[in-house]
Amino acid sequence: MTTTATPNQSLRGHTNQVRGVVHLPDARQVITCSLDGSMRLWDLERGINVWVSYHVYDAKVWSMALSPNGKTIASGCDDDKVRLWNVETREVFAEWAGHGHVVSALCWSGNGEQVLSGSWDGTARVWNVKTGETVLTIETEHRHVFAVIYSPDATKIATGGFDENAVKIWDAKTGELVDTLKHLIQVWSLAWTSDGKKLFSGSHGSIGIFDTTTWQQIAVLEGHTHLVYAITLFQNQRFLASASADNTTRLWNLDTNLQVGPLLQHEDFVRCAALSVDGTVLVTGCQDSKLYTMESRTTALCLSAFLGAGLRKPQRQR
Repeated sequence: MTTTATPNQSLRGHTNQVRGVVHLPDARQVITCSLDGSMRLWDLERGINVWVSYHVYDAKVWSMALSPNGKTIASGCDDDKVRLWNVETREVFAEWAGHGHVVSALCWSGNGEQVLSGSWDGTARVWNVKTGETVLTIETEHRHVFAVIYSPDATKIATGGFDENAVKIWDAKTGELVDTLKHLIQVWSLAWTSDGKKLFSGSHGSIGIFDTTTWQQIAVLEGHTHLVYAITLFQNQRFLASASADNTTRLWNLDTNLQVGPLLQHEDFVRCAALSVDGTVLVTGCQDSKLYTMESRTTALCLSAFLGAGLRKPQRQR
């Protein structure tokens, strides 16, 4: 029988769906974005909202990604633009136009020189961070692009979306199609192991695992009962956390491809999830506009020594 747990704390401030969350390098602060049009910085130790910004644009924020050096946030909105934020000054210093619909997904290249964006206009774009120019546009044939990701060596791009229901693999320099990994239903989330050998895709009720040398599916993580909106890998690449429209977040052991520990129960769809660099803090954002945190010493042990099979059940917030 699967046990359930509840988050350590819930943080209120947003007034609409939380669509993105990233941990800052200090592991005690996160930045979130929401369909309420705001981006917010949270202090997790004090459980408070440190700052909020609405003033740059009157648009819903659908996506965000943190640069590899932790100094810049890329955000995507329903005014079809991508913006760059300075994390320290909390100001926008670049604004890029080119998409024709909601910018629903973002990813930085490993060297921080390019940003990859996906849109409901069916395209993926590669932007030069210094010049703000689009250096590559990929007509994906997805009606809407829901997920984009670079391979660790930045030679490949993966896109996932709706119509076609597939993960598509592209050459990152030429934009040529390398392979199509068909799914029965739309693909909402993607993750790539740091060694580049495995690609994960979140779809309806399951997470596919693909061998990137053959592009064949080698395993499936089964347990969710609805769309998997987000997947995030632990630093040691041996555990994965997933967030779903079934109102749960789950932890998976990638050595056995089985769920471990209790499932983390929420009151509404879980739209995004992010692990701190040390793997001890999992933060989730939900359709109910709340941010949730879960901390576990056992999780840290799993990362450092592969000890313990699951998560310690957290205490309920009083």
